Amino acid sequence: MLTYADQTLLIEALATQLGSLLRGRGLYVVTAESCTGGWVAEAITQVAGSSGWFDRGFVTYSNDAKREMLGVRPKTLEQHGAVSKAVVEEMVKGALKKSRGTFAVSISGIAGPDGGTEEKPVGTVWLAWSIQGRVDSCQVCLPGERREVRSAAVSLALQGLLVRIRDWLDLQPAQEFVVTVDE
Repeated sequence: MLTYADQTLLIEALATQLGSLLRGRGLYVVTAESCTGGWVAEAITQVAGSSGWFDRGFVTYSNDAKREMLGVRPKTLEQHGAVSKAVVEEMVKGALKKSRGTFAVSISGIAGPDGGTEEKPVGTVWLAWSIQGRVDSCQVCLPGERREVRSAAVSLALQGLLVRIRDWLDLQPAQEFVVTVDE
Protein backbone atom coordinates (compact mmCIF):
# COMPACT_ATOMS: atom_id res chain seq x y z
CA MET A 1 0.00 0.00 0.00
CA LEU A 2 1.32 3.44 -0.92
CA THR A 3 1.84 5.99 1.80
CA TYR A 4 -0.29 9.11 1.72
CA ALA A 5 2.72 11.14 0.53
CA ASP A 6 3.40 8.67 -2.29
CA GLN A 7 -0.31 8.65 -3.21
CA THR A 8 -0.23 12.46 -3.45
CA LEU A 9 2.75 12.32 -5.83
CA LEU A 10 0.98 9.66 -7.88
CA ILE A 11 -2.15 11.83 -8.15
CA GLU A 12 -0.06 14.74 -9.42
CA ALA A 13 1.69 12.52 -11.98
CA LEU A 14 -1.58 11.01 -13.21
CA ALA A 15 -3.23 14.42 -13.63
CA THR A 16 -0.18 15.64 -15.56
CA GLN A 17 -0.34 12.58 -17.84
CA LEU A 18 -4.02 13.23 -18.44
CA GLY A 19 -3.21 16.80 -19.46
CA SER A 20 -0.49 15.63 -21.83
CA LEU A 21 -2.90 13.18 -23.41
CA LEU A 22 -5.75 15.66 -23.91
CA ARG A 23 -3.99 18.97 -24.52
CA GLY A 24 -4.92 20.48 -27.88
CA ARG A 25 -7.44 17.80 -28.86
CA GLY A 26 -10.66 19.70 -28.12
CA LEU A 27 -11.77 16.95 -25.72
CA TYR A 28 -13.00 17.72 -22.20
CA VAL A 29 -13.16 15.87 -18.89
CA VAL A 30 -15.89 16.41 -16.31
CA THR A 31 -16.01 15.01 -12.77
CA ALA A 32 -18.89 14.07 -10.44
CA GLU A 33 -17.61 13.48 -6.93
CA SER A 34 -19.08 12.59 -3.59
CA CYS A 35 -16.64 11.11 -1.03
CA THR A 36 -13.63 12.77 -2.68
CA GLY A 37 -15.20 16.22 -2.33
CA GLY A 38 -13.79 17.65 -5.55
CA TRP A 39 -10.27 16.27 -5.13
CA VAL A 40 -10.17 14.83 -8.67
CA ALA A 41 -11.14 18.22 -10.10
CA GLU A 42 -8.58 19.90 -7.83
CA ALA A 43 -5.83 17.55 -9.01
CA ILE A 44 -6.73 18.23 -12.64
CA THR A 45 -6.81 22.01 -12.21
CA GLN A 46 -3.34 21.94 -10.61
CA VAL A 47 -2.07 21.14 -14.11
CA ALA A 48 -1.18 24.29 -16.05
CA GLY A 49 -3.38 24.63 -19.12
CA SER A 50 -6.13 22.38 -17.76
CA SER A 51 -8.74 24.91 -18.87
CA GLY A 52 -8.13 23.58 -22.36
CA TRP A 53 -9.28 20.06 -21.47
CA PHE A 54 -11.24 20.23 -18.18
CA ASP A 55 -14.81 21.50 -18.34
CA ARG A 56 -16.15 21.31 -14.77
CA GLY A 57 -16.52 19.34 -11.58
CA PHE A 58 -19.68 18.55 -9.67
CA VAL A 59 -19.30 18.03 -5.92
CA THR A 60 -22.46 16.19 -4.93
CA TYR A 61 -21.87 15.11 -1.37
CA SER A 62 -25.53 14.94 -0.38
CA ASN A 63 -28.27 12.89 -2.00
CA ASP A 64 -30.13 16.15 -2.73
CA ALA A 65 -27.10 17.41 -4.66
CA LYS A 66 -26.91 14.16 -6.62
CA ARG A 67 -30.57 14.56 -7.60
CA GLU A 68 -30.53 18.30 -8.26
CA MET A 69 -27.18 18.67 -10.01
CA LEU A 70 -26.83 15.34 -11.82
CA GLY A 71 -30.36 14.05 -12.18
CA VAL A 72 -29.87 10.91 -10.09
CA ARG A 73 -33.35 9.47 -9.64
CA PRO A 74 -34.77 9.36 -6.09
CA LYS A 75 -35.86 5.76 -6.74
CA THR A 76 -32.27 4.77 -7.53
CA LEU A 77 -31.01 6.31 -4.29
CA GLU A 78 -33.79 4.65 -2.27
CA GLN A 79 -33.30 1.19 -3.79
CA HIS A 80 -29.51 1.07 -3.94
CA GLY A 81 -28.12 3.77 -1.65
CA ALA A 82 -25.70 6.53 -2.60
CA VAL A 83 -22.74 4.16 -2.61
CA SER A 84 -23.77 1.85 -5.44
CA LYS A 85 -23.18 0.95 -9.05
CA ALA A 86 -26.56 2.34 -10.08
CA VAL A 87 -25.92 5.73 -8.49
CA VAL A 88 -22.39 6.27 -9.84
CA GLU A 89 -23.58 5.29 -13.30
CA GLU A 90 -26.40 7.84 -13.13
CA MET A 91 -23.94 10.40 -11.75
CA VAL A 92 -21.50 9.95 -14.63
CA LYS A 93 -24.27 10.15 -17.24
CA GLY A 94 -25.71 13.25 -15.57
CA ALA A 95 -22.31 14.92 -15.47
CA LEU A 96 -21.94 14.54 -19.22
CA LYS A 97 -25.51 15.62 -19.88
CA LYS A 98 -25.06 18.82 -17.86
CA SER A 99 -21.68 19.80 -19.29
CA ARG A 100 -19.71 19.96 -22.50
CA GLY A 101 -17.55 17.07 -21.38
CA THR A 102 -16.42 14.31 -23.70
CA PHE A 103 -15.29 12.02 -20.87
CA ALA A 104 -16.49 11.77 -17.27
CA VAL A 105 -15.72 10.05 -13.99
CA SER A 106 -17.92 9.72 -10.91
CA ILE A 107 -17.14 8.55 -7.39
CA SER A 108 -19.25 7.71 -4.34
CA GLY A 109 -17.98 5.93 -1.27
CA ILE A 110 -17.67 5.54 2.47
CA ALA A 111 -14.37 7.11 3.49
CA GLY A 112 -14.94 6.71 7.24
CA PRO A 113 -14.32 6.64 10.01
CA ASP A 114 -18.10 6.29 10.39
CA GLY A 115 -20.86 5.29 8.00
CA GLY A 116 -19.83 1.76 7.20
CA THR A 117 -22.12 -1.25 7.49
CA GLU A 118 -21.55 -4.98 7.24
CA GLU A 119 -22.75 -4.83 3.62
CA LYS A 120 -20.82 -1.65 2.79
CA PRO A 121 -17.84 -1.30 5.15
CA VAL A 122 -15.68 1.80 5.47
CA GLY A 123 -13.47 1.92 2.38
CA THR A 124 -16.21 0.84 -0.02
CA VAL A 125 -16.01 3.04 -3.11
CA TRP A 126 -17.85 2.87 -6.41
CA LEU A 127 -16.39 4.55 -9.51
CA ALA A 128 -17.84 4.96 -12.99
CA TRP A 129 -16.37 6.30 -16.21
CA SER A 130 -18.12 7.33 -19.38
CA ILE A 131 -16.13 7.46 -22.57
CA GLN A 132 -18.14 8.42 -25.64
CA GLY A 133 -21.37 6.92 -24.34
CA ARG A 134 -19.89 3.71 -22.92
CA VAL A 135 -20.15 3.42 -19.13
CA ASP A 136 -17.85 1.23 -17.03
CA SER A 137 -18.05 0.95 -13.28
CA CYS A 138 -16.30 -0.91 -10.49
CA GLN A 139 -16.41 -1.33 -6.75
CA VAL A 140 -13.31 -1.38 -4.57
CA CYS A 141 -12.75 -1.70 -0.85
CA LEU A 142 -9.84 0.53 0.01
CA PRO A 143 -7.80 0.12 3.20
CA GLY A 144 -6.65 2.84 5.54
CA GLU A 145 -7.82 5.94 7.29
CA ARG A 146 -10.15 8.48 5.69
CA ARG A 147 -7.42 10.39 3.84
CA GLU A 148 -5.89 7.16 2.47
CA VAL A 149 -9.27 5.94 1.23
CA ARG A 150 -9.99 9.28 -0.45
CA SER A 151 -6.53 9.64 -2.02
CA ALA A 152 -6.62 6.07 -3.35
CA ALA A 153 -10.07 6.75 -4.86
CA VAL A 154 -8.73 9.87 -6.59
CA SER A 155 -5.81 7.86 -8.00
CA LEU A 156 -8.15 5.15 -9.27
CA ALA A 157 -10.42 7.74 -10.88
CA LEU A 158 -7.51 9.32 -12.77
CA GLN A 159 -6.00 5.96 -13.72
CA GLY A 160 -9.37 4.83 -15.04
CA LEU A 161 -9.70 7.96 -17.16
CA LEU A 162 -6.20 7.52 -18.58
CA VAL A 163 -6.67 3.87 -19.50
CA ARG A 164 -10.09 4.37 -21.06
CA ILE A 165 -9.20 7.54 -22.97
CA ARG A 166 -5.99 5.96 -24.32
CA ASP A 167 -7.96 2.93 -25.48
CA TRP A 168 -10.58 5.18 -27.09
CA LEU A 169 -7.93 7.29 -28.85
CA ASP A 170 -6.24 4.12 -30.16
CA LEU A 171 -9.53 3.16 -31.83
CA GLN A 172 -9.93 6.50 -33.61
CA PRO A 173 -8.95 6.67 -37.28
CA ALA A 174 -5.57 8.23 -37.89
CA GLN A 175 -5.72 11.85 -38.91
CA GLU A 176 -4.69 12.61 -42.46
CA PHE A 177 -1.98 15.18 -42.82
CA VAL A 178 -1.63 17.16 -46.02
CA VAL A 179 1.72 18.72 -46.66
CA THR A 180 1.91 21.60 -49.08
CA VAL A 181 5.13 22.93 -50.47
CA ASP A 182 5.46 26.54 -51.54
CA GLU A 183 7.07 26.87 -54.96
